[in-house]
Amino acid sequence: MFSKSLKTTLAASVLATSGAAPAVADNLGAALVGSIIGGVIVNEAHKNRARKQPVTRKRTYSPARAQNRETQTALNYFGFPAGSPDGVMGRKSRAAVAQYQGYMGFPATGQLTQYERDFLVSSYSRAQIGGPQVIKAMQGPNGVRGLLPVWRDEATGTRSASAGGYGSYGGLPFEVSEAVDEIAASADPSAEQLLQRSGFMQLADLNGDGKNDYMIDTSVSGSSFWCGASHCSVMVFASTPQGYQRNDFMARGVTTANFSCHQGVCRMSDDPAPGTVQAGAPTPAPAPDDSVGGTVLASAPQTVAPAPAPAPAAGGLAALQLFQQPAPAANTASLTSHCSKVSLLTSSNGGYMTVSNLRDPELALGEQFCLTRSYAINSGEALVAKVQGVSQAQVDSQCDAFGPVVQPYLAKLGSTGSDALVSDLQKFVLQSNMSIEQLSNTAGICLFSGYRRDNMEVALGAALIMVGVGQRPYAELIGHHLAQGFGVAKSPEQAQGWYQTAIAALEAGADPVFAPGQPERVGLIKAASAGLTGGLAQPVPASSTAAALPSFSTD
Repeated sequence: MFSKSLKTTLAASVLATSGAAPAVADNLGAALVGSIIGGVIVNEAHKNRARKQPVTRKRTYSPARAQNRETQTALNYFGFPAGSPDGVMGRKSRAAVAQYQGYMGFPATGQLTQYERDFLVSSYSRAQIGGPQVIKAMQGPNGVRGLLPVWRDEATGTRSASAGGYGSYGGLPFEVSEAVDEIAASADPSAEQLLQRSGFMQLADLNGDGKNDYMIDTSVSGSSFWCGASHCSVMVFASTPQGYQRNDFMARGVTTANFSCHQGVCRMSDDPAPGTVQAGAPTPAPAPDDSVGGTVLASAPQTVAPAPAPAPAAGGLAALQLFQQPAPAANTASLTSHCSKVSLLTSSNGGYMTVSNLRDPELALGEQFCLTRSYAINSGEALVAKVQGVSQAQVDSQCDAFGPVVQPYLAKLGSTGSDALVSDLQKFVLQSNMSIEQLSNTAGICLFSGYRRDNMEVALGAALIMVGVGQRPYAELIGHHLAQGFGVAKSPEQAQGWYQTAIAALEAGADPVFAPGQPERVGLIKAASAGLTGGLAQPVPASSTAAALPSFSTD
C-alpha cells in the first residue's frame, strides 16, 4: 500500500502534466500498474518461499504395508506374479491375488479375505522349512504351488489324491499313492510301471479291522536311493479312522507275514506270523513288460511248502548262499539323559576338559558333543522363531518326514568313508531342486527338532545335510554320533574321517559354528579323537597366557 505522501506526490505530478500528450499519461499509468503488480509478485514470492520450506516428517512404521509385503512375497513364491514387494497392493498385485483365488477355487475378487491371506502367508512360511513334501512338489507339474491345495485339504481333513499333482493309482489311498510317487521320483520306472512289478506292493489286513493294509518293498524299484549296504526301505501303511498311517522299516526279503499292526502302529518280527510258512528266497523273476496296461497288486502271500534245498553243485562253495554278518544294532539310549550325566561329571571335575589336562578322550568328546547339541538347539530355536504361522507340531511333523529321505545315507555311515559319503550327499543336494539357503535353514531347524525330542534319526540326518551343503564344521556332529553311538552303531574308527573333515575346514579358516569364541577346541578335538583309537593324546603344557580352564557359553 502506498503512503500518504507518495499519493500526494503522484497527484501533483498528474495535475502538472495534464496537458501533455496522452502517450505520457499512458506511460505513467503503465509504470504505476507495473510497480503495483511487481510489488504483489515480490510479496507473493516471499510468501511462496516461506510456504515451500522443506518440512522433515518422521517416517512411521506401517503395519498395513508390512502385511502387504508379506502377501506379495508369498504370492511371488507360489508363482502368482505380484511384482516387487513394496507394500502397495496395486493393479499387478490385485491381479496376482485373483489368480491365487481362482487356483484355490475362491471367488476371484482381487481382494483377499482374512482366511485367504492367513492361509497364503502361513503356507509360504511352512514351505520355507522345506522337507520331502516341498521337494516333491517342486518336481511336479504344478511346481511349488501344488502344495497349496494339499495343505488346504489337510487343514480341512479332506484327502484328495489328485490335489497338488499327486497321482491316484487303482483306487489306492492317498497316503499310499503319494509314497508311490515319491519312490518313482528316484527310480527309472514310472509309478504305473512300478505297480506292475511283482512284490512291489502287497496287501493284507495287518491290524484286524477288516480293511486292506499295504506294504511297499522299495528293493523291487531298482533304485539304490532307498537301499543301504544290506537292506532297503520297506513302507507299511496301516488303516486308521483318520486315514492310513505310514511306518518305515529297513529290511530285505520280507512279506506282510513279517508285520503286525495295532491300529496305525506296526512292528516287524524276524519270523513270520504263526500259521504261515515263509517261502525261501525267490528266484528272480524276469523283467515285467511295462507296456501291459492295468495295475497289478500282489495279494497277501499264500501258505506254501518250503522249496527243496538245491543239490550241491560241483565246486563246493559255489552252491552255498553267503549271508552278510548283520551290523550291530544302533544305540537307542537317550542323548538328553547322557548329556545330563556328562554335565554332572564336568561339574565334579571342575570344568570342561582341555588339551592341557586331557586324561579321558571319550569324556572330553562327550563334553564337546553335548556342547554342540546345545548350540544346535539354540540356533535352530532362533530359526523357528522367524517362521511365522507354523506351529511347533507342524515343524516336528515335517522334520519327521526328513529322516526317511536321508535314511539311505544314514545306513552307509558305518560302512562308507566320510569323503565318499560327502560326495553322495552333494549329489543329493544338487538333485533336490531346493536352494542351498533353504536346505540349510531346513537342516538347522530339524537339528533343533531332532535334538529337542531326542530323535537321533532326524538330528543325524540334518547334520548330514549341513555337511552336504558345504558347511563342513558340522561334520564334527557326525563324528560325535559315531564315536558315542547315538543314532548309529558305535564306531570310533569311522568317526575319525568326520572329525578330520571338520578339523581341516576349521584350520583352513571356516567359520566355527560351535563355541566360536573357543579356538582351542580344534586342538582338543584333534587330540581326543586320536586318543579314541590309540593315538597319542598325552597332555601338553598349558600356554603361559592360559590363566584358567575355558568357560563355554551357549549364548
